[in-house]
Amino acid sequence: MGAIDSDSLHSSTQDSYHQPLLNQRVDDEEDSNPKTKSQKKLALLPLIFLIYFEVSGGPYGEEATVSAAGPLFAILGFVIFPFIWSIPEALLTAELATTFPGNGGFVIWANEAFGPFWGSLMGYWKFFSGVINLASFPVLCIDYLKLVIPVLSSGLPRYVSIFVSTSLLSFLNYSGLAIVGYTAVVLGVISLLPFVIMSLIALPKIDPSRWVSLGEEGVKKDWTLFFNTIFWNLNFWDNASTLAGEVEEPRKTFPKALFFAGLLTCLSYIIPLLATTGAMPLDQKVWVDGYFANVAYLIAGNWLKYWMEIGAVLSLIGLFEAQLSSAAYQLLGMSDLGFLPKVFGERSKFNTPWLAILISTIVAMSMTLLSFTEIISTVNFLYSLGMLLEFASFLKLRKKFPTMKRPFRVPLGFFGLILMCFVPSVLLVYVMMVATKIVFVASGLLTLLGIVLYYFLNLCKSKKWIEFNGVGDKLDEDEDIII
Repeated sequence: MGAIDSDSLHSSTQDSYHQPLLNQRVDDEEDSNPKTKSQKKLALLPLIFLIYFEVSGGPYGEEATVSAAGPLFAILGFVIFPFIWSIPEALLTAELATTFPGNGGFVIWANEAFGPFWGSLMGYWKFFSGVINLASFPVLCIDYLKLVIPVLSSGLPRYVSIFVSTSLLSFLNYSGLAIVGYTAVVLGVISLLPFVIMSLIALPKIDPSRWVSLGEEGVKKDWTLFFNTIFWNLNFWDNASTLAGEVEEPRKTFPKALFFAGLLTCLSYIIPLLATTGAMPLDQKVWVDGYFANVAYLIAGNWLKYWMEIGAVLSLIGLFEAQLSSAAYQLLGMSDLGFLPKVFGERSKFNTPWLAILISTIVAMSMTLLSFTEIISTVNFLYSLGMLLEFASFLKLRKKFPTMKRPFRVPLGFFGLILMCFVPSVLLVYVMMVATKIVFVASGLLTLLGIVLYYFLNLCKSKKWIEFNGVGDKLDEDEDIII
């Protein structure tokens, strides 16, 4: 396969052959499952809020940037970071998700660029980062609820509540993606409203000079916490690509959804941060997760504080649902490509991948024993590995298929694309370099597990021990014929 991208004589013929084959794959998936035709697909509005919850879920969690580096750097971080990270990732996702609009998203991209080994490894890196991240949401949800139900603070009641809440939220995902999408719309509106109200009430109290504060004298800056917090709050733009096969007219809908979700995400971070840092005298040590609720109390009273705490729980539910959908449909896409057994592609009566949802839920539950800091650091490391491969895949596919029809195309030449990918790649390397030994070991073991699973499942396929789809194999064979 390596000769294709280096031989310009055949590039035009190859692209014209390859594009119909990719489109046919999506059509075949729909034709093989009557439910897919009749089931309501995701429209623009629910997709916007699913992407919003994949990435953000609201300002909850951005408070630590102020304690880590002071108001000015916190504000600059959420203003500048979207340009060097979020926009490049969103543009990449818009181009590749509309060019390869099948379930599996980034797995398809890496497979098309570098072959099945890297496609599979991309899948495992992203799946592990997704389900580990998934584990944090029920834990945080219970942490908010224990403020009003103290018995949930520790012991058996805490673990039972995490198990029950995870199971109930997973069942909602099982009931249908369209339901999950419109639920995300409702959760998003309700959880954002208290921040809008708080920001409006805070307007007369804002002193702009507080925005340029570098922090309290004598308070050491924690750059690792600062960058990890911003990175965690603004990544996962590509996760919704695993749902491309479930979206109504993905080639038109995806770019619009990414644009509006990006705008909503940036505004939801910047406006409350400006309002609260401008209205409140600086006390860095109190700027921890959940501090916005205390600010709401100081600015407007208990009623807004309680609403914000309820909004935090609803936001975590939205985050869980969006992340679980992405992880489950990624496994479905990997099954369609032949990386996982065919059973992972089976759908329930609600047209949802029931086994993929079940497996994702079980793995997430097992990760709830980790501390929140370990969860976030491991998620960031694995996600960084996947994103480095994703940027490489994006550049490779531009070179490999230069004339392929792209419904949305990043308006840059190849050198411009290299620059667009280089800056966020430097950030990814930095995030990985500051990881702890525990994170290095955990990420290494999970990577090794992904490699072992790849070769083991290939053995199962060759020995016909388990039934697999042959889509990926067929594509590779067809490309070899072209060469």
